[in-house]
This record gives sequence, structure tokens and C-alpha cells, in this order.
Amino acid sequence: MIKKKLLILIVLGATRAFSQDIPEPRALFSAGENGYKSYRIPSLIKAKNGALIAFCEGRKDGAGDAGDIDLLMKRSTDNGKTWSPQTVVWDDGTNTCGNPCPVLDEQTGEILLLLTQNRGDVPEKDIITKKSESTRTVWLSRSSDNGATWAKPVEITQTTKKPEWGWYATGPGIGIQIKNGPRKGRLVIPCDFSYDDPNGKVRNGPFEYGAHAIYSDDHGKTWQLGGTITPKMNECQVVEVADGNGTLLMNMRSYFGRGRRAQSLSYDGGVSWTAPEDIPELVEPVCQASIIRYQRPKGNAMLFLNPASTTRRHNLTLRASFDEGKTWPVIRTIFPGPSAYSSMAALPDGNILCLYEAGKTGAYEQIVLQTITPQWLFGDRK
Repeated sequence: MIKKKLLILIVLGATRAFSQDIPEPRALFSAGENGYKSYRIPSLIKAKNGALIAFCEGRKDGAGDAGDIDLLMKRSTDNGKTWSPQTVVWDDGTNTCGNPCPVLDEQTGEILLLLTQNRGDVPEKDIITKKSESTRTVWLSRSSDNGATWAKPVEITQTTKKPEWGWYATGPGIGIQIKNGPRKGRLVIPCDFSYDDPNGKVRNGPFEYGAHAIYSDDHGKTWQLGGTITPKMNECQVVEVADGNGTLLMNMRSYFGRGRRAQSLSYDGGVSWTAPEDIPELVEPVCQASIIRYQRPKGNAMLFLNPASTTRRHNLTLRASFDEGKTWPVIRTIFPGPSAYSSMAALPDGNILCLYEAGKTGAYEQIVLQTITPQWLFGDRK
């Protein structure tokens, strides 16, 4: 829905005046509903037939990352106008099931959903510091009917995680399928992990964070561990560079303390990566972010969404790059209040769907969906 000129947009209790057409977000998941104290970690993907699937974690014990957490979804068959009731993809008792990171295999039409699991009574810090007998494991579900139903998850930890690693996260967000070059058709999932490092200072111990990729060349039947990006890298998203060679760009949450995102390139489909570098324009308070490829009438673009602040998680801002991530000349705030994790999908009509965490007094009150028109985002830049 679009509010017209000089109207006041009221979203989740936050009020702000605008001087142009404003896309209005609406809640898909709200804290306290359906037996879940909070909803976190949004992921949005478009099926081959155009259906949209919105995933998130339903957290029964609160907003924290540990506890009884289920993986949930809603589905839309009309470009996000209406949505199905909330359904459970994976409920493993009181354990933690989450970090959704789906990828569409354009060749088969299947959606592969990568997930992680750990005991619900074990906090992240104990897995990182290896004080727990259990650890974080990697799982795979799949849908052959455009997201309507999902297969029981199967564990793929053995080929996707090194035994000495502690924490592990798939995405969160989405994966991609390489469209060009010698590795065309490869499915790539961005991930992160913790590892032992005598010079590290994670959770007050000798540990460090890194990002990496896992990939499949046989439509998700088997998965392999790609190269790592260290140190101080974490939650990440990947996009293919428009060079015709299948070059990958990994955009990452950074712990260097400089209030910036970082990026790395892979020229071999995720098997190896360049050293991470800061992205000066992409300010961030240490958070997850989303990045996708977007096709404009006049050429390619990359879209990037994150809380653009160096102090706290707020001011969710959508940016566009026309030079493969070197510069980001289009900058539009889509939600000025508390906001955090996000995921995006592009529709055939050019509209952009943004699924993100937001709230009036805190960023985790709701997961909302906002439709951004190319006219609103780009203006005269077509």
C-alpha cells in the first residue's frame, strides 16, 4: 500500500513525516502471538512459480538465541498481498532449530533449506568455549512443491563443518545459485563459525569468528565445505558479480570495531576467498544484513539493506550500487526506528520486498514486510 504526499506514516507506533510517496510496512510475525515470546531471524525467498516463503525463528523462551526455538514459515501466492497461516517447518522438542538459509535451484525447481540445530539448554557461549558436550550441527530440508511442504531435515554436519569448530550458523538470509562461468548451477550457502585462536578474544577466551561458504554441485544431494574468511568475520550474505565469470562477493558482519561491513571475493565458486576488506560506505553497529542482485531496465544493480548506524540497531536503510559494490550512491531510509536483521526478494514487476525486524521501543517486537517500488528507490535513475 502507498501513502500519498505529505501524509504521516505510522509504523509500529513510530511517527515520521515524509515529502513523497512512502511504502507502508505491515507485520507478518508479532512477539507474543501463537505461543512464541518473540520472532527473530527473517528469511525471504521466491519459488520458481513465483510463490513467496517467509521464514523465521519462533522463540518460546524469549528473544535470546538459546532455548526452545522452532523454525516457522508463512507463504504467499499473490506477490505478498496475502499470506497463509503460520506453520512449523521444524520443531525438535525443546532444542534450538533455526538460522534459515534457503536457496532456489532454478534447474530443478526445488528449494533447499539449510538450517542449524543445537540443544536448547546450551547457550552460544558454551558452544564457542567448548564447555558443552554438545555442539552446533548443520541440517538440510527441501521442498519440491514451491514451499508448500518440507521434507524432514537431514544432518549434513560431517561434510560442512570442521570438527574443531564450535559455533556455526547458516546465513542467516538466503543462498544463491551461480548463473555464469565454469561453475554455473552451483548452489552456494554463506555461513559463519567460531574457531580456536590463541590471539582471539571472543567470549573472554582464545576464540575467533570467521565466515565461509558451503556448496553443492549436484542439486543439493551432497555438500562440500568451501573456503574460510578470517579473522573477525561473522554472519554473511553472498551475491554473484556481473562479470560473466561467476565471481562471488561475500558481504559480512565485522568485529574489527570500525563500524563498517566487510567484503571478500571468490574467483572459484567459494572454494577460496580474498582477505576481508572494509566497505567504507556501509556503516553498521555489528548486525546481520542482506544483499541481492537486482535487474533494472538500464542494467544490473546490487541492493543492500541494514541498520545504517555505528551506535545501535536502528535506521534501516536500503542502498543501491551500479558498479558491483564499489560505491552505493542510492541511499533511502525505509524504517528510522529500532530495526535489525533483514532479507529481500525482487518481484517480476520490479518491486522489492523487504522482510525485517523492527519495533517501537525495540528491534525485535515484530517481523514486518515492506514493498519498495523502483520509482521510490531510484527516482529518476531507471
